[in-house]
Amino acid sequence: MKIRTKKFLILWILAIICTILILPYLLNIQAEALAKANISTSFLILIAIIQGTVIFGLAAFFGLILAEKVGFNLPLLDAWLDHKKINYKKTLFLAIISGAIVGLLIILLDKFLFNQLVIINVPLWQGFLASFYGGIAEEIIMRLFLMTLLVFIILKIFRKKEKNSTIVWISIIFIAILFGLGHLPITSALVSITPFVIFRAILLNGIGGIVFGLLYWKKGLEAAIISHFTADIFIQIIMPLVFR
Repeated sequence: MKIRTKKFLILWILAIICTILILPYLLNIQAEALAKANISTSFLILIAIIQGTVIFGLAAFFGLILAEKVGFNLPLLDAWLDHKKINYKKTLFLAIISGAIVGLLIILLDKFLFNQLVIINVPLWQGFLASFYGGIAEEIIMRLFLMTLLVFIILKIFRKKEKNSTIVWISIIFIAILFGLGHLPITSALVSITPFVIFRAILLNGIGGIVFGLLYWKKGLEAAIISHFTADIFIQIIMPLVFR
C-alpha cells in the first residue's frame, strides 16, 4: 500500500472519530434549538457521521494530492510510515507553546478588548472531546485541503511553478478569515449574530488561523494539529476552570 494511501486512511479515520467525539458537545449547546425543531437525536447523529465521513474523506484525499504538488508535508506521519527516525522534540515544543499562547491571547482579548468572554456551559469532558475535532478535523479541512487548494489555484492562475512567501501568506490570511467565519454557526447558538460578533469571530479565530497556517507551512500539518489542539484545551478546559 502506498504511503499516500496509508496517510489518507489514517487522516480519514481520525476525522471520522473526531466527528463522533464532538457530537455530545454539539448536541448539548444546541439542545434548545433541537427541541424546538423536534428532530430525532439519533437521526441527527447519523446525518452528522455520514456528512463527516464524506467531507473529510474528500478533504483528506485531495488535500494530500495537492500538498505533494505544492510542497506541503506531514513529516511526522511520513517518518512513521516509512519507518524512519525523526527528531520532533523542538517542533512539538513549538507547537504546544504556540497553541498555549494562541489560547491565552484569545481569552485575554475576548475579556479585556471585547468584554465578552463567552464561556460555553458544557461539562469539561465534552469540551475536551471537542478539542480533538478542532485540532485534527478542522486542520484537515482548513489547512490540508483549503489552504493547500488556494495555494495551488494561485500558482495555476499566475503560472508559477513553485510557491513563494507572498502566495503562502495570502492563502494563510484568507483561510484564517474563513476559519473565523466558520465558527459563527456555533456562536449563533449562544448569541445573536451582529457585525460586532462577526468581527470578533474573525479577529479571535483569525489569530489561531494565522498561527496554524504558518506552522503548517513551516513545520507540517502535525504541528498545526498539535498547536490547534493545545489552543482548544486552553479555551475549552482551562478558561472555564479559571473564570467560572
